[in-house]
Amino acid sequence: MTILDSSAADAARPVAEATVLANGSAIGLLGASSAYKQVWARDSMICTLGLLQCADPEGAQIARRSVRTLATYQSRLGNVPHNVGFSGIPDPALIAHGGSLQAGDADVVVDTAHAGCIDNSLWFILGNWALFDTDGDVERLRTFWPNIQKAYTWLEYQDSNECGLLEVHEAMDWADLFANRYNSLWPNVLWFAVHKAMARISRALGEDGASFDARADDVKFKVDTLLWLGPEVEKDMGWVERNRKEWLYPIRLTTTVLQERPFFLPYMAFRDYADRFDTFGNLIAILFGLASPAQANKILDFIESAGVNHPWPVKAIHPPVMPGEADWREYYRLRNLNLPNQYHNGGIWPFIGGFYVAALVKAGRLQEAATQLERLALANKQSRTPGLEWDFNEWLHGTSGRPSGFRGQSWSAAMYVYAHECVKRGEVPVWGNW
Repeated sequence: MTILDSSAADAARPVAEATVLANGSAIGLLGASSAYKQVWARDSMICTLGLLQCADPEGAQIARRSVRTLATYQSRLGNVPHNVGFSGIPDPALIAHGGSLQAGDADVVVDTAHAGCIDNSLWFILGNWALFDTDGDVERLRTFWPNIQKAYTWLEYQDSNECGLLEVHEAMDWADLFANRYNSLWPNVLWFAVHKAMARISRALGEDGASFDARADDVKFKVDTLLWLGPEVEKDMGWVERNRKEWLYPIRLTTTVLQERPFFLPYMAFRDYADRFDTFGNLIAILFGLASPAQANKILDFIESAGVNHPWPVKAIHPPVMPGEADWREYYRLRNLNLPNQYHNGGIWPFIGGFYVAALVKAGRLQEAATQLERLALANKQSRTPGLEWDFNEWLHGTSGRPSGFRGQSWSAAMYVYAHECVKRGEVPVWGNW
Protein backbone atom coordinates (compact mmCIF):
# COMPACT_ATOMS: atom_id res chain seq x y z
CA MET A 1 0.00 0.00 0.00
CA THR A 2 1.26 3.48 -0.79
CA ILE A 3 0.17 6.81 0.63
CA LEU A 4 2.87 8.76 -1.17
CA ASP A 5 1.45 11.79 -2.96
CA SER A 6 4.10 14.49 -3.06
CA SER A 7 5.66 16.26 -6.01
CA ALA A 8 8.89 17.01 -4.13
CA ALA A 9 9.19 13.50 -2.71
CA ASP A 10 8.65 11.89 -6.12
CA ALA A 11 10.82 14.40 -7.98
CA ALA A 12 13.71 13.68 -5.63
CA ARG A 13 13.77 9.92 -6.30
CA PRO A 14 15.28 9.87 -9.85
CA VAL A 15 17.76 12.63 -8.92
CA ALA A 16 18.82 10.66 -5.86
CA GLU A 17 19.30 7.52 -7.94
CA ALA A 18 21.35 9.40 -10.52
CA THR A 19 23.46 11.00 -7.78
CA VAL A 20 24.41 7.78 -6.05
CA LEU A 21 24.97 5.88 -9.31
CA ALA A 22 27.31 8.64 -10.53
CA ASN A 23 29.50 7.97 -7.50
CA GLY A 24 30.11 4.39 -8.59
CA SER A 25 33.58 3.28 -9.64
CA ALA A 26 35.66 0.22 -10.45
CA ILE A 27 36.34 -0.29 -6.76
CA GLY A 28 32.78 0.32 -5.61
CA LEU A 29 30.81 3.26 -4.29
CA LEU A 30 32.76 6.42 -3.52
CA GLY A 31 31.70 8.65 -0.65
CA ALA A 32 30.74 11.75 -2.63
CA SER A 33 31.16 13.50 -5.97
CA SER A 34 32.88 16.47 -4.34
CA ALA A 35 34.94 14.76 -1.59
CA TYR A 36 35.57 11.38 0.08
CA LYS A 37 36.66 9.76 -3.18
CA GLN A 38 37.25 6.39 -1.58
CA VAL A 39 35.12 3.35 -0.82
CA TRP A 40 34.16 3.91 2.82
CA ALA A 41 33.03 0.74 4.56
CA ARG A 42 30.17 2.24 6.56
CA ASP A 43 29.03 4.57 3.78
CA SER A 44 29.10 2.01 1.00
CA MET A 45 27.39 -0.73 3.01
CA ILE A 46 24.68 1.65 4.25
CA CYS A 47 24.24 2.85 0.67
CA THR A 48 23.69 -0.75 -0.41
CA LEU A 49 20.16 -0.37 0.97
CA GLY A 50 19.44 2.34 -1.60
CA LEU A 51 21.56 0.94 -4.42
CA LEU A 52 19.53 -2.27 -4.35
CA GLN A 53 16.33 -0.24 -4.90
CA CYS A 54 17.65 1.64 -7.95
CA ALA A 55 15.93 0.94 -11.26
CA ASP A 56 19.31 0.61 -12.98
CA PRO A 57 20.88 -2.81 -12.22
CA GLU A 58 24.22 -1.00 -12.05
CA GLY A 59 23.24 -0.07 -8.49
CA ALA A 60 23.52 -3.65 -7.31
CA GLN A 61 26.76 -4.11 -9.25
CA ILE A 62 28.29 -1.10 -7.51
CA ALA A 63 27.31 -2.61 -4.15
CA ARG A 64 28.94 -5.92 -5.09
CA ARG A 65 32.15 -4.14 -6.12
CA SER A 66 32.23 -2.36 -2.77
CA VAL A 67 32.05 -5.71 -0.96
CA ARG A 68 34.83 -7.12 -3.14
CA THR A 69 37.12 -4.18 -2.44
CA LEU A 70 36.54 -4.23 1.31
CA ALA A 71 37.11 -8.00 1.41
CA THR A 72 40.29 -7.68 -0.64
CA TYR A 73 41.83 -5.30 1.87
CA GLN A 74 40.55 -6.94 5.05
CA SER A 75 43.27 -6.96 7.70
CA ARG A 76 45.20 -10.00 8.83
CA LEU A 77 43.10 -10.11 12.01
CA GLY A 78 39.81 -9.68 10.15
CA ASN A 79 39.03 -5.98 10.47
CA VAL A 80 37.40 -4.44 7.42
CA PRO A 81 39.21 -1.25 6.30
CA HIS A 82 37.74 2.14 7.13
CA ASN A 83 38.15 3.18 3.50
CA VAL A 84 40.03 2.19 0.37
CA GLY A 85 40.93 4.57 -2.46
CA PHE A 86 43.23 5.23 -5.38
CA SER A 87 46.19 7.55 -5.07
CA GLY A 88 46.80 10.22 -7.68
CA ILE A 89 43.34 10.08 -9.31
CA PRO A 90 41.49 13.33 -8.62
CA ASP A 91 38.21 12.56 -10.31
CA PRO A 92 36.08 9.39 -9.88
CA ALA A 93 35.01 9.75 -13.52
CA LEU A 94 38.54 8.67 -14.44
CA ILE A 95 37.99 5.33 -12.74
CA ALA A 96 36.32 3.12 -15.32
CA HIS A 97 33.35 1.03 -14.24
CA GLY A 98 33.84 -2.69 -14.11
CA GLY A 99 37.59 -2.74 -13.52
CA SER A 100 39.39 -5.20 -11.29
CA LEU A 101 41.22 -4.72 -8.02
CA GLN A 102 43.84 -6.93 -6.44
CA ALA A 103 45.44 -6.82 -3.01
CA GLY A 104 48.79 -5.07 -3.28
CA ASP A 105 47.90 -2.80 -6.21
CA ALA A 106 50.44 0.01 -6.12
CA ASP A 107 47.96 2.84 -6.59
CA VAL A 108 45.56 1.74 -3.86
CA VAL A 109 45.62 3.47 -0.47
CA VAL A 110 44.06 1.89 2.62
CA ASP A 111 43.14 4.47 5.26
CA THR A 112 44.68 4.12 8.72
CA ALA A 113 43.56 7.46 10.20
CA HIS A 114 40.44 5.79 11.63
CA ALA A 115 41.68 2.21 11.59
CA GLY A 116 40.05 1.44 14.94
CA CYS A 117 36.50 2.24 13.85
CA ILE A 118 34.31 -0.66 14.85
CA ASP A 119 31.41 -0.20 12.46
CA ASN A 120 33.41 -1.09 9.33
CA SER A 121 33.18 -4.79 10.13
CA LEU A 122 29.63 -4.54 11.50
CA TRP A 123 28.29 -2.94 8.33
CA PHE A 124 30.32 -5.28 6.10
CA ILE A 125 28.36 -8.22 7.50
CA LEU A 126 25.04 -6.38 7.24
CA GLY A 127 25.80 -5.25 3.69
CA ASN A 128 26.47 -8.83 2.63
CA TRP A 129 23.16 -9.89 4.16
CA ALA A 130 21.28 -7.09 2.39
CA LEU A 131 22.74 -8.19 -0.95
CA PHE A 132 21.80 -11.82 -0.41
CA ASP A 133 18.33 -10.95 0.86
CA THR A 134 17.78 -9.12 -2.42
CA ASP A 135 19.49 -11.30 -5.03
CA GLY A 136 19.51 -14.75 -3.37
CA ASP A 137 22.98 -15.44 -4.83
CA VAL A 138 24.20 -18.29 -2.60
CA GLU A 139 27.48 -18.72 -4.48
CA ARG A 140 28.41 -15.05 -4.03
CA LEU A 141 27.53 -15.38 -0.34
CA ARG A 142 29.64 -18.54 -0.05
CA THR A 143 32.58 -16.78 -1.68
CA PHE A 144 32.58 -14.05 0.96
CA TRP A 145 31.64 -16.28 3.91
CA PRO A 146 35.29 -16.59 5.06
CA ASN A 147 35.59 -12.79 5.05
CA ILE A 148 32.31 -12.50 6.96
CA GLN A 149 33.52 -15.01 9.54
CA LYS A 150 36.85 -13.20 9.95
CA ALA A 151 35.03 -9.88 10.44
CA TYR A 152 32.79 -11.50 13.03
CA THR A 153 35.78 -12.96 14.90
CA TRP A 154 37.50 -9.56 14.96
CA LEU A 155 34.32 -8.08 16.42
CA GLU A 156 34.15 -10.73 19.13
CA TYR A 157 37.56 -9.59 20.36
CA GLN A 158 36.20 -6.06 20.75
CA ASP A 159 34.22 -7.42 23.70
CA SER A 160 37.20 -6.88 25.97
CA ASN A 161 35.53 -7.96 29.22
CA GLU A 162 33.48 -10.73 27.60
CA CYS A 163 30.18 -9.29 28.82
CA GLY A 164 28.44 -9.97 25.50
CA LEU A 165 28.43 -6.34 24.40
CA LEU A 166 31.07 -4.49 22.41
CA GLU A 167 33.36 -2.07 24.23
CA VAL A 168 34.59 0.84 22.14
CA HIS A 169 36.95 3.71 22.71
CA GLU A 170 35.74 7.19 21.86
CA ALA A 171 35.47 8.27 18.23
CA MET A 172 35.14 4.61 17.19
CA ASP A 173 31.63 4.49 15.71
CA TRP A 174 30.00 6.33 12.77
CA ALA A 175 30.50 9.62 14.65
CA ASP A 176 34.25 9.18 14.39
CA LEU A 177 35.02 12.62 15.83
CA PHE A 178 32.77 12.26 18.87
CA ALA A 179 33.15 10.97 22.42
CA ASN A 180 30.71 8.03 22.56
CA ARG A 181 32.55 5.23 24.35
CA TYR A 182 32.59 1.87 26.11
CA ASN A 183 29.18 0.12 25.92
CA SER A 184 27.77 2.48 23.30
CA LEU A 185 24.28 2.16 21.86
CA TRP A 186 24.93 2.44 18.13
CA PRO A 187 27.58 -0.30 17.71
CA ASN A 188 25.71 -2.64 20.03
CA VAL A 189 22.44 -2.29 18.13
CA LEU A 190 24.47 -3.18 15.04
CA TRP A 191 25.98 -6.10 17.00
CA PHE A 192 22.43 -7.31 17.66
CA ALA A 193 21.61 -7.01 13.95
CA VAL A 194 24.84 -8.76 12.97
CA HIS A 195 23.83 -11.82 14.99
CA LYS A 196 20.43 -11.84 13.30
CA ALA A 197 22.19 -11.61 9.93
CA MET A 198 24.73 -14.31 10.82
CA ALA A 199 21.89 -16.66 11.76
CA ARG A 200 20.23 -16.11 8.39
CA ILE A 201 23.48 -16.37 6.42
CA SER A 202 24.38 -19.59 8.23
CA ARG A 203 21.05 -21.14 7.35
CA ALA A 204 21.34 -20.02 3.73
CA LEU A 205 24.66 -21.89 3.57
CA GLY A 206 23.19 -25.03 5.14
CA GLU A 207 24.52 -24.46 8.66
CA ASP A 208 22.70 -24.12 11.97
CA GLY A 209 22.13 -20.48 12.94
CA ALA A 210 20.48 -21.11 16.33
CA SER A 211 23.51 -19.98 18.35
CA PHE A 212 23.54 -16.62 16.55
CA ASP A 213 19.83 -16.12 17.25
CA ALA A 214 20.47 -16.86 20.92
CA ARG A 215 23.30 -14.34 21.01
CA ALA A 216 21.07 -11.71 19.38
CA ASP A 217 18.56 -12.23 22.19
CA ASP A 218 21.38 -11.92 24.72
CA VAL A 219 22.57 -8.62 23.21
CA LYS A 220 19.02 -7.25 23.33
CA PHE A 221 18.65 -8.26 26.98
CA LYS A 222 21.91 -6.51 27.88
CA VAL A 223 21.24 -3.34 25.87
CA ASP A 224 17.86 -3.10 27.58
CA THR A 225 19.44 -3.71 30.98
CA LEU A 226 22.15 -1.07 30.59
CA LEU A 227 20.70 1.61 28.35
CA TRP A 228 16.89 1.73 28.78
CA LEU A 229 15.24 3.49 31.72
CA GLY A 230 11.50 3.02 31.92
CA PRO A 231 8.64 0.63 32.72
CA GLU A 232 8.97 -1.07 29.32
CA VAL A 233 11.96 -3.02 30.70
CA GLU A 234 11.90 -4.86 34.03
CA LYS A 235 15.55 -5.16 34.94
CA ASP A 236 16.75 -8.39 36.53
CA MET A 237 19.10 -6.95 39.14
CA GLY A 238 19.60 -10.41 40.61
CA TRP A 239 21.12 -11.49 37.31
CA VAL A 240 23.29 -8.35 37.26
CA GLU A 241 24.46 -9.06 40.84
CA ARG A 242 25.42 -12.61 39.91
CA ASN A 243 26.93 -11.99 36.48
CA ARG A 244 27.97 -8.35 35.89
CA LYS A 245 28.66 -6.69 39.22
CA GLU A 246 30.45 -3.81 37.50
CA TRP A 247 27.08 -2.80 36.03
CA LEU A 248 25.45 -2.33 39.44
CA TYR A 249 26.85 1.14 40.10
CA PRO A 250 25.96 2.79 36.75
CA ILE A 251 22.52 1.14 36.63
CA ARG A 252 21.70 2.31 40.17
CA LEU A 253 23.12 5.74 39.37
CA THR A 254 21.02 6.29 36.26
CA THR A 255 17.93 4.83 37.92
CA THR A 256 18.34 7.26 40.81
CA VAL A 257 19.35 10.40 38.89
CA LEU A 258 17.37 9.97 35.67
CA GLN A 259 14.64 7.54 36.74
CA GLU A 260 13.12 7.35 33.24
CA ARG A 261 13.92 8.34 29.67
CA PRO A 262 11.88 7.80 26.47
CA PHE A 263 14.94 6.55 24.59
CA PHE A 264 18.04 4.39 24.91
CA LEU A 265 20.98 6.21 26.50
CA PRO A 266 23.94 6.72 24.11
CA TYR A 267 26.50 4.90 26.26
CA MET A 268 27.29 3.46 29.66
CA ALA A 269 30.95 3.64 30.65
CA PHE A 270 32.85 2.70 33.82
CA ARG A 271 30.82 4.48 36.52
CA ASP A 272 29.70 7.00 33.95
CA TYR A 273 26.94 7.55 31.40
CA ALA A 274 25.57 10.15 28.98
CA ASP A 275 22.09 11.63 29.18
CA ARG A 276 21.24 12.72 25.65
CA PHE A 277 19.40 11.35 22.62
CA ASP A 278 21.53 9.48 20.07
CA THR A 279 19.21 9.66 17.09
CA PHE A 280 20.87 7.12 14.82
CA GLY A 281 21.28 4.50 17.54
CA ASN A 282 17.64 4.76 18.58
CA LEU A 283 16.37 4.68 14.99
CA ILE A 284 18.24 1.52 14.07
CA ALA A 285 17.02 -0.06 17.31
CA ILE A 286 13.54 0.34 15.81
CA LEU A 287 14.50 -0.66 12.28
CA PHE A 288 16.35 -3.84 13.31
CA GLY A 289 13.72 -4.88 15.86
CA LEU A 290 15.74 -4.47 19.04
CA ALA A 291 13.24 -1.89 20.33
CA SER A 292 9.84 -3.26 21.33
CA PRO A 293 6.74 -1.55 19.89
CA ALA A 294 6.29 0.32 23.16
CA GLN A 295 9.89 1.49 23.13
CA ALA A 296 9.65 2.45 19.45
CA ASN A 297 6.58 4.58 20.07
CA LYS A 298 8.27 6.41 22.93
CA ILE A 299 11.35 7.09 20.80
CA LEU A 300 9.37 8.38 17.82
CA ASP A 301 7.12 10.50 20.01
CA PHE A 302 10.21 12.04 21.62
CA ILE A 303 11.71 12.95 18.24
CA GLU A 304 8.58 14.94 17.41
CA SER A 305 8.03 16.51 20.83
CA ALA A 306 11.65 17.55 21.31
CA GLY A 307 11.96 18.94 17.77
CA VAL A 308 14.76 16.54 16.80
CA ASN A 309 13.20 16.49 13.30
CA HIS A 310 13.30 20.29 12.96
CA PRO A 311 14.16 22.34 10.97
CA TRP A 312 14.76 19.21 8.86
CA PRO A 313 14.83 15.47 9.62
CA VAL A 314 16.95 14.76 11.67
CA LYS A 315 19.59 16.02 14.12
CA ALA A 316 22.32 13.53 15.01
CA ILE A 317 21.98 14.12 18.76
CA HIS A 318 19.80 16.14 21.12
CA PRO A 319 20.77 18.28 22.92
CA PRO A 320 24.24 19.17 21.55
CA VAL A 321 27.27 18.96 23.84
CA MET A 322 28.33 22.42 24.98
CA PRO A 323 31.87 23.60 25.87
CA GLY A 324 32.57 22.90 29.53
CA GLU A 325 30.27 19.88 29.77
CA ALA A 326 31.71 16.51 30.75
CA ASP A 327 31.52 15.11 27.21
CA TRP A 328 33.00 18.19 25.54
CA ARG A 329 36.36 17.60 23.86
CA GLU A 330 38.65 20.35 22.58
CA TYR A 331 39.12 18.35 19.37
CA TYR A 332 35.49 19.19 18.57
CA ARG A 333 36.89 22.52 17.37
CA LEU A 334 38.90 20.74 14.63
CA ARG A 335 38.09 22.32 11.25
CA ASN A 336 35.16 24.09 12.95
CA LEU A 337 33.17 20.86 12.70
CA ASN A 338 31.75 19.74 16.03
CA LEU A 339 30.75 23.03 17.59
CA PRO A 340 27.20 22.87 19.01
CA ASN A 341 24.54 22.16 16.34
CA GLN A 342 27.14 21.17 13.79
CA TYR A 343 28.32 17.89 12.27
CA HIS A 344 28.10 15.03 14.80
CA ASN A 345 27.29 17.47 17.61
CA GLY A 346 23.65 18.11 16.71
CA GLY A 347 24.02 18.68 12.98
CA ILE A 348 21.26 17.43 10.65
CA TRP A 349 22.24 14.42 8.51
CA PRO A 350 19.93 13.63 5.59
CA PHE A 351 21.05 10.01 5.50
CA ILE A 352 19.89 9.60 9.11
CA GLY A 353 16.68 11.25 7.94
CA GLY A 354 16.32 8.29 5.58
CA PHE A 355 16.60 5.91 8.54
CA TYR A 356 14.01 8.03 10.36
CA VAL A 357 11.50 7.59 7.55
CA ALA A 358 12.25 3.84 7.46
CA ALA A 359 11.77 3.56 11.23
CA LEU A 360 8.41 5.32 10.97
CA VAL A 361 7.33 2.83 8.31
CA LYS A 362 8.60 -0.08 10.44
CA ALA A 363 6.51 1.24 13.34
CA GLY A 364 3.42 1.45 11.12
CA ARG A 365 3.30 5.27 11.09
CA LEU A 366 2.80 5.49 7.34
CA GLN A 367 1.24 8.94 7.07
CA GLU A 368 3.91 10.41 9.33
CA ALA A 369 6.57 8.68 7.24
CA ALA A 370 5.18 10.25 4.04
CA THR A 371 5.21 13.69 5.68
CA GLN A 372 8.80 13.32 6.81
CA LEU A 373 9.84 12.01 3.39
CA GLU A 374 8.48 15.20 1.82
CA ARG A 375 10.45 17.29 4.30
CA LEU A 376 13.58 15.20 3.67
CA ALA A 377 13.22 15.81 -0.07
CA LEU A 378 13.08 19.56 0.51
CA ALA A 379 16.14 19.38 2.74
CA ASN A 380 18.08 17.58 0.00
CA LYS A 381 16.87 20.11 -2.54
CA GLN A 382 18.72 22.98 -0.89
CA SER A 383 21.66 23.91 -3.07
CA ARG A 384 24.64 26.22 -2.69
CA THR A 385 25.82 25.40 -6.20
CA PRO A 386 24.72 27.78 -9.01
CA GLY A 387 22.73 25.95 -11.65
CA LEU A 388 22.07 22.87 -9.51
CA GLU A 389 18.62 22.34 -8.03
CA TRP A 390 19.46 19.39 -5.76
CA ASP A 391 22.56 19.11 -3.57
CA PHE A 392 22.06 15.92 -1.50
CA ASN A 393 24.42 17.53 0.96
CA GLU A 394 26.43 15.74 3.62
CA TRP A 395 24.93 17.59 6.61
CA LEU A 396 22.99 20.72 7.49
CA HIS A 397 23.30 23.12 10.38
CA GLY A 398 21.17 22.02 13.32
CA THR A 399 19.41 25.35 13.85
CA SER A 400 19.61 27.24 10.56
CA GLY A 401 19.06 24.12 8.46
CA ARG A 402 21.49 25.40 5.84
CA PRO A 403 23.82 23.01 3.95
CA SER A 404 27.23 22.94 5.58
CA GLY A 405 29.06 19.89 4.25
CA PHE A 406 29.94 18.47 0.84
CA ARG A 407 27.35 18.08 -1.91
CA GLY A 408 26.62 14.91 -3.87
CA GLN A 409 26.95 12.69 -0.79
CA SER A 410 26.33 9.03 -1.61
CA TRP A 411 24.53 8.12 1.58
CA SER A 412 22.33 11.22 1.54
CA ALA A 413 21.12 10.15 -1.92
CA ALA A 414 21.04 6.38 -1.35
CA MET A 415 19.13 6.60 1.92
CA TYR A 416 16.63 8.91 0.23
CA VAL A 417 16.05 6.19 -2.38
CA TYR A 418 15.59 3.64 0.41
CA ALA A 419 13.25 5.91 2.39
CA HIS A 420 11.15 6.63 -0.71
CA GLU A 421 10.90 2.90 -1.40
CA CYS A 422 9.80 2.24 2.19
CA VAL A 423 6.98 4.78 1.94
CA LYS A 424 6.02 3.64 -1.56
CA ARG A 425 5.69 0.01 -0.44
CA GLY A 426 4.38 0.71 3.05
CA GLU A 427 6.96 -1.74 4.37
CA VAL A 428 10.70 -1.90 4.98
CA PRO A 429 12.89 -3.82 2.47
CA VAL A 430 15.52 -6.18 3.93
CA TRP A 431 14.67 -5.55 7.62
CA GLY A 432 10.88 -5.77 7.36
CA ASN A 433 10.52 -9.18 9.04
CA TRP A 434 13.12 -8.67 11.76
